[in-house]
Amino acid sequence: MSKYWSSKVKKLEPYVPGEQPKIENLVKLNTNENPYGPSPLALREMERQAGDALRLYPDPESEHLRNAVAEFYHIDRSSVFVGNGSDEVLAHTFQALLKQKKPLLCPDISYSFYPVYSGLYDVECCEIPLAEDFTIRIEDYMRDNGGILFANPNAPTGCFLELQQIESLLQANRESVVVIDEAYIDFGGQSAVELIDKYDNLLVIQTLSKSRSLAGLRVGFAIGQKNLIEALERVKNSFNSYPLDRFAIYGGAAAMSDRQHFETTRKKIITTREWLTSELTKRGFEVLPSRANFVFARNERCDALELSSALRRKNILVRHFKQPRIDQFLRITVGSDIECGQLITTLDEIADL
Repeated sequence: MSKYWSSKVKKLEPYVPGEQPKIENLVKLNTNENPYGPSPLALREMERQAGDALRLYPDPESEHLRNAVAEFYHIDRSSVFVGNGSDEVLAHTFQALLKQKKPLLCPDISYSFYPVYSGLYDVECCEIPLAEDFTIRIEDYMRDNGGILFANPNAPTGCFLELQQIESLLQANRESVVVIDEAYIDFGGQSAVELIDKYDNLLVIQTLSKSRSLAGLRVGFAIGQKNLIEALERVKNSFNSYPLDRFAIYGGAAAMSDRQHFETTRKKIITTREWLTSELTKRGFEVLPSRANFVFARNERCDALELSSALRRKNILVRHFKQPRIDQFLRITVGSDIECGQLITTLDEIADL
């Protein structure tokens, strides 16, 4: 610990991202990356941007990308905010909307960046336990709060909260903001974006990392009514006026516009997810119902950490969490059919299932 550190830095417990090893021939099922490449339209558009214009600053308003998001969801561009990945959008949301006198409510098992941002921005966070089946009970959130934040589908469980329940939560919580992190929404869930016009306290955050295969580009966005978007813009322009480069703006916009590629690849992943769930179940795994591009599974006959280590020795990576209640689960990304087939074959080789 350096003597030059601020008192704030000394107290931080940083987020630990999924492992990104530099090993060849890995079956990498640990970080929920899309097994299929980005839209060819996006790749061509990014190649087109690699020219003299790079000497100029990009558009600070990212209008081209915001227009593409607005067109996809049939909303006004003024309802769209974009940032350098959904993590940055979430960070601005903490500062702009969730830093209140009353506590923020979050699930106790969810995206582990939420408590990290709570610590970074001095936001009191009250973690609400998930139900025994790992679902969110909206009645547990019917209490005084300074905001509500959860992922839907949830991570790492994959469980989904239906739109009707979200609307009930919004109706009962008109004095603070409800933020829904929809990083995995395109793999089987119904987006809450359609509720934006009815509720001025709803903010929906999404990413191009998952369903549009652009994790390496870093593009995220938020959708909400103008009063919320303006708050995010004020924070962004007090932090970094140019969060997205030309490749992200134009490549991201092209990815949003390529509906055929989007539909084809996400349907492939949904189909493979159902096959993987079935095969794991046949081998004695309990697999939580998933609407994401991953499954969350445990097997009473196998210790999760030991199984994860055994798979790693066979060059297959999955994600294990040490958190209580879920330390016997593995989160397994839905890869290609070949990758998921290798996983099942390897499980048969290393475990008596």
